[in-house]
Amino acid sequence: MSPGGYPLIERPFHEGEQALQRRAGSFAKLDAIGPQVIRSFMPDQHRSFFAQLPFVVVGSVDAGGQPWASLLAGPPGFAHSPDPQQLVVQAKPVPGDPLAAALMPGAALGLLGIEPPTRRRNRMNGLVSAVDSQGFTVRVSQSFGNCPKYIQAREGCYTGPAMPGPVQELSTLDPAARRLLQAADTFFIATAHPTVSGDAAQGVDVSHRGGKPGFVQVLDDGSLVVPDFVGNHFFNTLGNLALNPRCGLAFVDFERGDVVQVAANGFVLWDDEHLRDYPGAQRLLRFEVLVARRLATALPLRWGEAELSPVLAPTGPWLSR
Repeated sequence: MSPGGYPLIERPFHEGEQALQRRAGSFAKLDAIGPQVIRSFMPDQHRSFFAQLPFVVVGSVDAGGQPWASLLAGPPGFAHSPDPQQLVVQAKPVPGDPLAAALMPGAALGLLGIEPPTRRRNRMNGLVSAVDSQGFTVRVSQSFGNCPKYIQAREGCYTGPAMPGPVQELSTLDPAARRLLQAADTFFIATAHPTVSGDAAQGVDVSHRGGKPGFVQVLDDGSLVVPDFVGNHFFNTLGNLALNPRCGLAFVDFERGDVVQVAANGFVLWDDEHLRDYPGAQRLLRFEVLVARRLATALPLRWGEAELSPVLAPTGPWLSR
């Protein structure tokens, strides 16, 4: 039992995560400390952290098994934790966001709370326990923190209810989407275990990726290549991809509030000959784009200028490529 009386998660990592940890030489350490750092409840600092955010990132899986990454926004306090095993989110997806159809009791979700100005972020994965006209409640399966690496510091302010434009379905990335992706310094990625279940280790996860503008390369065939830098060695995202390549990416237009969601198959490239072209990367991620959609003006946040993460100094420069 934890100090608060909540049960420990004895095996917080599934077989895909464990395989990558072994490859990286971190398995023994994480096997020992995993139950202490990945909890079955939200510690008080995580509960207060989510309550001060103007947006959260949500990973879900649709009826066909495709993961999607979505963003929900509201005035600080719209996400709050009434007790250590629950998070209430009082916001609903905009029309056309796949998250809307996924929100039902028992559905597995991954949530990321990220505060760009302070570069803080915490993760929470769980199951939907209730849905109402205001939003939904998630019961905690896993709660854990992440380091501040690769987060660009930018101030975001909630501007009021979203006024979304029409959803644009994209069978391929159009020129506007390509420009957004090629200039991005941030995106979010949702992944899932192939047998999503109530098991704490076999759920949905959503994570953050950051780099210098241009770190997302759009190839001639429309696929994406992204450098993957050293992280916490949990390998939550890559461990899921090792078992289930389907994933969902979300890119934000920080000036307009547009969100481009991409459904893709993702692959980890450990020994690719082009790895040397990406200074600072430990491996590459290649995404084969399946479909995409643009949610115009879907995010009611406006942002200040970005201050790039100082740990990105030895990487790139990507835009000169």
